[in-house]
Amino acid sequence: MHTSSDEHWMRHALTLAQNAWQQGEVPVGAVIIRDGAILAEGWNQPITLHDPSAHAEMLAMRAAGIAAENYRLPNTTLYITLEPCLMCVGAMLHARIERVVFGAYDHKTGAAGSAFNLLQDPRHYHKIVAVQGGVLQEECAALLQAFFRERRAAAALAKPAAQRATQP
Repeated sequence: MHTSSDEHWMRHALTLAQNAWQQGEVPVGAVIIRDGAILAEGWNQPITLHDPSAHAEMLAMRAAGIAAENYRLPNTTLYITLEPCLMCVGAMLHARIERVVFGAYDHKTGAAGSAFNLLQDPRHYHKIVAVQGGVLQEECAALLQAFFRERRAAAALAKPAAQRATQP
């Protein structure tokens, strides 16, 4: 069960996701909290940074490592607007993130319970990561849907008129 604090930080992550959208990136935002304060934050930037690993949570973890002067991030909660992928979950495990809270589920590639459940796999060499999904799910999903709807509309307009006329 999530708390009002979870909703507060997820709303902050949603504002970060808007930064990604403004850069033409998939709107995903992430914030890492320790002791009730922001340790680091990030938003999707793989296109901008020419880096396939520049997901919101990866950038937030990199910034948190620098801020904490440690690649381990114990006693932290990572808030992310979209369920993390396999790559990001791997980094979360290595960083020893204590808790992951996400908004929208990713039933195709989500690695925190939807397609895979890697954060809570008992075979890990350290304790299982606490996971809370679906916090502000509708708002997080709506942001992603609006972004992709806009992208599809722009792509349709970019097609030559003759090609658009022949499509059903």
